[in-house]
Amino acid sequence: MSSATNFQTCSSVLITGASRGLGLQMVDSLASGGFSPGHIIAAARKPASAQKLQELAERHSNIHIIRLDVVSQESIEESVEEVAQLVQEEGLNCLINNAGIKVVADFNTVTAEKMIENFHTNAVAPLMITKAFLPLLKQAASRGGAGASKSMGIQRAAVINMTSLLGSVELNWGERADNFKWYPYRTSKSALNMVSRCMAVDLEPDGILCMAIHPGWVSTDMGGAEAPLSPEESVSSILSVIGGLTEKDHGSFLNYTGEVLPW
Repeated sequence: MSSATNFQTCSSVLITGASRGLGLQMVDSLASGGFSPGHIIAAARKPASAQKLQELAERHSNIHIIRLDVVSQESIEESVEEVAQLVQEEGLNCLINNAGIKVVADFNTVTAEKMIENFHTNAVAPLMITKAFLPLLKQAASRGGAGASKSMGIQRAAVINMTSLLGSVELNWGERADNFKWYPYRTSKSALNMVSRCMAVDLEPDGILCMAIHPGWVSTDMGGAEAPLSPEESVSSILSVIGGLTEKDHGSFLNYTGEVLPW
């Protein structure tokens, strides 16, 4: 049986970048997979134009759509207030920092502006969002989750950062380096990996699990049509991995298959 069923023990899951791609598929799979958490909070920059997400929310009463522009501190703070009203004393069990962009530029075309744009969305935003939601994550962690367990995992409190294999410094050599000369994207994901590791150190005393996961090369707007994985295949594996996370996975960098990846 897939560990994704453990999401049933979650009172709340918040997914950023939920209007398309992997974020939308996560909302769909959680809502319709038979292991739905109490609240699925789907954050989107422009909820009014997120038609597919709106349709999902009409079919599943536990999907709550909120507006969140991840590069706006004001928007982040407003979203915290909205989520706090929704989860109340139970706090937030699982934050999935999924929102991201891919700015492609090689050595000849890269600019400071392109680097900063990709860094803000992919590395800075997850840090600022996690900081803002920390009181709600602490609230959930202090309750202990299902059965008042004090073990780490989504049943208590967890921060999941959607990263990329292309952010691995060790693996950036040979064919993978030649084919993906994406300075802004790759370095932003390397930075996110370090953010994840740093946050794991700081969140551990409160019992909040933090890790980074690579979703695979997925056929989305960002991944392209030639990608070998469908969103359904990727998300099915991702949710199984996330659902099975324990203390041993705290501060880790995992593939969507559960395999440990090199930093």
